[in-house]
Amino acid sequence: MSKKSGNSPPQTASDQRTRQLLDSPSYRLATNDPDFLEHDDLRAVRLQLEYQKPEWTLQQQNVRSTVIVFGSARLRSQEQLDAQRVELQRRITANPKDADLAQQQDILQRQQKYIRYYDEARKFAAIVSQRFMDEKRSDFMIATGGGPGIMEAANRGADEVGARSIGFNIDLPFEQVPNPYISKELCFQFRYFALRKMHFLMRARALVAFPGGFGTFDEVFEILTLVQTKKVSALPIVLLGKEFWSQAVNLDFLASEGLISRQDLSLFTIVETAEEAVNVILDYYEGKPPA
Repeated sequence: MSKKSGNSPPQTASDQRTRQLLDSPSYRLATNDPDFLEHDDLRAVRLQLEYQKPEWTLQQQNVRSTVIVFGSARLRSQEQLDAQRVELQRRITANPKDADLAQQQDILQRQQKYIRYYDEARKFAAIVSQRFMDEKRSDFMIATGGGPGIMEAANRGADEVGARSIGFNIDLPFEQVPNPYISKELCFQFRYFALRKMHFLMRARALVAFPGGFGTFDEVFEILTLVQTKKVSALPIVLLGKEFWSQAVNLDFLASEGLISRQDLSLFTIVETAEEAVNVILDYYEGKPPA
């Protein structure tokens, strides 16, 4: 007869039933039950947690104020674009009649002119971070959506001068992992756009927006609306890239048609370079971060 290993007595039927109870989903602590927390009825709890966790962390890290950088996740550095070209050319060589690949090649050629915006975002973040890092204050910290493209460029610029920066990433149906330049203690993930936008604004003292698509427009125009309607305090809003913004949206037309006030055009400033964007912010605060 084989012997049971160890000194544990054999389980009785009562022991087995007790184990089943302990393993039952209903016995889990509510905070340790992911299936329970996913129910629609728990949305209010999830919203509260998604507000509280980043807020508590930012307080613990003594982050006093931020500069938000918005822009497309699809824009690349020169090195990244060159690598995409090489890979795309390999695929075209293997499938020369693929119309989709030819269209992708055309898009990559168009994106060459946007390389400078990646560089300007990187430079802008470096200038701002260096200035206020030297003053040893947790003010004007760069905050982005935490993804690739312009967001990566801004986090990268801060990282390259030894400064910390924030990434407010969001769970999307397509892949968007945090870029590697975010400070690890300030890298957050969100489920809800609304809570993410709230955290963007809670400490924001300036906004700089680079060329982008739906997401960038959504974020910029929501903030413009909140400032216009005085739901948040005024702050410098800078759009970088005169050619892009003048073609992408005709705000003068909206004013001339009476759909916005002519005064609303003063809510933002359009500039061409990182240095100009920095100067707009410094002029607004007379060179000093807010208390």
